[in-house]
Amino acid sequence: MARINCSRNLSAFLDVLAYAEGTIGRGDDGYNKLVNPAGFFASYATHPNQRVQVRPGLVSTAAGRYQHLSRHWQHYRQLLQLPDFGPESQDRWAIQLIRERRALEDIEAGRIELAIAKCRNIWASLPGANYPGQPMRRLPVLLAKFTEFGGVPA
Repeated sequence: MARINCSRNLSAFLDVLAYAEGTIGRGDDGYNKLVNPAGFFASYATHPNQRVQVRPGLVSTAAGRYQHLSRHWQHYRQLLQLPDFGPESQDRWAIQLIRERRALEDIEAGRIELAIAKCRNIWASLPGANYPGQPMRRLPVLLAKFTEFGGVPA
C-alpha cells in the first residue's frame, strides 16, 4: 500500500484517526472504505462521491481512510494538486487538515491529547466532537492506540 512518508508520530496519529473512524485494517487498510454501513469503492481515480444512508435522516459521502467528504474534494484536490483519491493523496489531505487546525507541531511533540482536541471538529469520531448520531472514541483508548501504533507521547 502506497503511504506517504512522514515522521513516526505523524504516522501513528494518522493510524489513530483511521482507528477512530473505523477504517483501519479494512479493505485496502481503509483507503477504499465507504462510510458505514456501505462497503468499499473500486477506483481511486477520484473521490467516489457515493451518497450513503447512514441512518434515517443522515446521508453521508464520507470515504477513504480518513472519511473525507466529497463536498471538500475539489478544494483540496486543487490546493494540494492531488492526482487522484489514492492512499498518498488521502494522507496528504489529512495532514493538510491537521496543519490547518494547527495541530501538527503538537503531534510531533507528542502532545496527542491537545492535537485530538484541535482536530475534533473535523473527525466526528474524536472525543468531544459531539456530532449528532456519531459515536465517539474514548480519549484513553486513542492515547493507548497512539503508543501501540509507534507514536511517542510527551
